[in-house]
Amino acid sequence: MDFFVETLVGGLLAGVMYSLVAIGFVLIYKASRVFNFAQGSMLLFAALAFVTLTEHGVPFWLAGAIALLLMILTAVLVERVVLRPLTGRSDLTLFMATLGLSYVIAGVAQAAMGTDVHALDLGIPDVPINVGPIQVSEFDLAAAGISGILVIGLSLLFTRTRIGISLRAVADNQLAAQSVGIRLDWIWRIVWSVAGFVGLVAGLLWGAREGVQFSLSLVVLKALPVLIIGGFTSIPGAVLGGLIVGASESLAELYLGPLIGGGLSAWFAYVLALIFLLVRPAGLFGEREIERV
Repeated sequence: MDFFVETLVGGLLAGVMYSLVAIGFVLIYKASRVFNFAQGSMLLFAALAFVTLTEHGVPFWLAGAIALLLMILTAVLVERVVLRPLTGRSDLTLFMATLGLSYVIAGVAQAAMGTDVHALDLGIPDVPINVGPIQVSEFDLAAAGISGILVIGLSLLFTRTRIGISLRAVADNQLAAQSVGIRLDWIWRIVWSVAGFVGLVAGLLWGAREGVQFSLSLVVLKALPVLIIGGFTSIPGAVLGGLIVGASESLAELYLGPLIGGGLSAWFAYVLALIFLLVRPAGLFGEREIERV
C-alpha cells in the first residue's frame, strides 16, 4: 500500500507540472479562441533567456525580471503583428498563424542564444525526502507548491478583478464586449503577457528538471491530453486534467507496464484523451458550444 501511495503521489506531483503548461493555453484560448501552439516556444524562449543571463553573471532576480520583460514585449509584438491583422479570421487561420509563430520564436531564441543544452539550477535539490511513510522528491514538492500558488493567483485575477470580468466578456462575445467599451487589443496583450509569465515559470521548472534545450518546447504535446480531459476554457479543469494524467501515467506504468513491456508513460495519456473525446468532447469543465443550424 505504501508503494501504491508513493507512486500515486509522485504522479500527482508530476501532473501539477503538466497543468502549469496547460494553463498558458487556457488563458489565451479563453480570450481569443485561439489554440496557441506557440506556447511551447514561449516556454523555451523564457527559460533560454533566463539561463543565458545567469550564465553571464546576471543576478537571479534580475535575470527573472529581464526574462519576464522580454515575454511581455513578445506578447505586445504578437498582438500587434499577428493577432490584430487576423481579427475575425477563421480558427484554422489563427491556429496556423500560431504554428508558424512557434517556429519563429524558437528560431530567434536559438539564433540569439545558441543551441547548446544548458543546465539550470534553481537551488531546489531533486532528492527524495520522507513524508510520513512515503518518499517524494523535494523538487516535485517545491514545483507543486509554486504551481499551486500560481494557479490560485490566476484564479483570483480572472474571477475577482475587472480584468477577469473583461476577459470573460471577450470570451463570450468579442463584438458585444467591444460595443460596451472593452478594448480587445488590451485584453489580448494582458492575456498573452500573463501566459508569457506562466511560460517563464513553467520553463524554469521544466528546464531545471530536463535541461534548457529545444526539446523543452515539445512539452506542449504533454499538455494536449490535459486540455482535452479538463477542457480548453477552464483553469480548474487544467489542474484536474493534469492530476488525472500524472496519476494515471504512473499507475499504468506500475501495473500495466510489466504486462505489455513498459513504456506506457509515453502514450497512455493520449489513449485517455481519446476516450474523453469519444465520451465527453468538451472535457470535464469545458464549455459545450451550441450552434444554430
